Amino acid sequence: MSWSRISAVDVEPQAWKNGGGTTRELLAWPHAHDWALRISVARVQQDGPFSAFPGVHRWLAVLEGAGLRLFDWPQTVGDEPLRFEGGLAPAAELVKGECQVLNVMERRGNLEMQAATGVLLPTAPWVGLFTVKGGLLEHGHRAMPMAPMTLAWCEQPVAQSCVFTGEGHAWWLTWREEG
Repeated sequence: MSWSRISAVDVEPQAWKNGGGTTRELLAWPHAHDWALRISVARVQQDGPFSAFPGVHRWLAVLEGAGLRLFDWPQTVGDEPLRFEGGLAPAAELVKGECQVLNVMERRGNLEMQAATGVLLPTAPWVGLFTVKGGLLEHGHRAMPMAPMTLAWCEQPVAQSCVFTGEGHAWWLTWREEG
């Protein structure tokens, strides 16, 4: 029931195959080559199509920069994460220069992503928190400082309240297997 965490600043960026940006993979769970959940922070550096991931549900949230347009829909800092089917491979158009985004992908399950503004009582077998500017994550009687651009996650969490206190945007992520 312990929490793991990783900060994007501690992950070396990897170039996209199409050359349109870079990504810092924070988590590929439960296995890197056979993941059910993948979370990364990406820098979108030029207009162009997203990679196609058929059978994958994706969420995208703009973390910094002026934002981008997907499906003719503008996404900016502070907007609710956009959910879409990964097989669609939408074209991205930058609003004013490059931007940084949180990219959450899941397959073989059911993911919920919500703003970390209230108390979360874990009922799913996997729970995570991503914070843009950092803060403090409390679960039961334990407190864990969170650096900026950090993902924390817990497998089989105890059903005790989770609370995040911090500046800026943060999201709870809960995942459970289908069926």
